[in-house]
Amino acid sequence: MKKSFILAIVLVTVTTMGSYAQGFHLGIKGGANIVKIDGESFNQEFKFGYSLGGFAEININKTWGIQPELLWNQSRTTTSTTFQQLYLGVANQDISLNYLSIPILLTYRPVPLLSLEAGPQFGILINQNDNLFGNGKKAFKDGDFSILGGAQLNLGGFRFGARYFVGLNNLNDVGNSDSWKNQGFQLYVGIRII
Repeated sequence: MKKSFILAIVLVTVTTMGSYAQGFHLGIKGGANIVKIDGESFNQEFKFGYSLGGFAEININKTWGIQPELLWNQSRTTTSTTFQQLYLGVANQDISLNYLSIPILLTYRPVPLLSLEAGPQFGILINQNDNLFGNGKKAFKDGDFSILGGAQLNLGGFRFGARYFVGLNNLNDVGNSDSWKNQGFQLYVGIRII
């Protein structure tokens, strides 16, 4: 009786884990960020940056799922003459911001080939240019919060996607004269490895 009970528990556990394994996948991805920082202090043009990281697919059922990711994202921009006037900083200075980004996306698959994604993205500033001011003062806040949405093609284990994101918080850590917010597009290719 005791052996049958233990065998039943093991069988249920293995079966349950097997069903969850079909709904859980890991992968890697990389691509391009096409980003600008809104605000009078920056040239209003989109610039290319890079993105690299990993993702998990947690399928709740055949249609709905959650896709958390851990990404290194680069945003690039150039200061305008207004930056120099407002903050006595360097005009026409190229800026590169590197973020550790954590998007948590709700995915909807109307058909297995297509996933629609939407959700928040939390960004932690890893490094920035410190030469915008002669005294090395930091110009950008350490965190960024964005909302994003997009679509992804699922071709076997390969993923091809495009997203649009918009920053919700002010990145300006210098003063209140100008509000700075990220916005842009992400284009990526990924491969599911598990």
